Amino acid sequence: MASDELKALIALKRAKPYDPSQSIESLRGTGQGGGSVPRDGTEVVSCDANGVTCEWVTCGSPSSEGVFMFLHGGGYYRSSAVESRLIASNLSAACDCRCLTVDYRLAPENKFPAAIDDAHTAYRWLLAQGIPAENIVVGGSSAGGGLTAALLNKLKHHGEPLPIAAILLSPWTDLTQSADTFNTNAHSDPTISKTYLDRAAAGYLGDTDPKHPLASPVFADLSGLPPMLVQVGKSETMFGDSLAYIYKAQQSGIEIELDAYDDVIHGWHNSAHVVPNMPETLTAFEKIGEFVRGHVTG
Repeated sequence: MASDELKALIALKRAKPYDPSQSIESLRGTGQGGGSVPRDGTEVVSCDANGVTCEWVTCGSPSSEGVFMFLHGGGYYRSSAVESRLIASNLSAACDCRCLTVDYRLAPENKFPAAIDDAHTAYRWLLAQGIPAENIVVGGSSAGGGLTAALLNKLKHHGEPLPIAAILLSPWTDLTQSADTFNTNAHSDPTISKTYLDRAAAGYLGDTDPKHPLASPVFADLSGLPPMLVQVGKSETMFGDSLAYIYKAQQSGIEIELDAYDDVIHGWHNSAHVVPNMPETLTAFEKIGEFVRGHVTG
């Protein structure tokens, strides 16, 4: 059963439905939302990762040498490292490690493959800093979850060291929007519609085939990838994206775990500034921490 806090969040989201007449600039907002304020005791340091702006976000004094490289969501057209400070500080605290947030270039000004190229550059920069791949976890939310999966494929294609594990939070793995749940969950998800994602996908892809494996990683060869944790809500329109990706990963022999929640909505990990201490969010971060600590031993 949904907590009172989750019910309040759902009500807030339903009160502000997506308006397709809004411009991209309007949908982006001011770029300085509540997510830009990290939790208490967090240090934020900007850095240049070979031309890609990133932020080190560290909550407290982690005992682990691990690094969580985080790729934000936002349909490839909005959000930023700055707006990811709260979720990054929550990840740092839960995983007992530093978090590197990547400010990849946004569409439609910078179309595919700009985002995946920036993610790749930032990851290679981490390796160049002397941080071994076995101490790196890559993860992201929504578009950032799909970008995480795409990055794994690109690293494998180039024969580069893969991270020790990956975290996919409600990942957007199929930019064709062909999952049945876009219809079956249309009334239960107040945040993401097929119409909304069709627009975001067109802005990101341009003339690129939406089935390109670095845009829609569900169409890629997933063999040889590291262990993954997928967290998603069963009521999300994008639930089908997670199920399709997990099924294909399992068929490829990948160790992948589904952590599905009954009533949560898309982006609940990013809503701590809207509804603090939501039980479903606290539980999710606890599970992420357990997964990361179980794989990063340094």
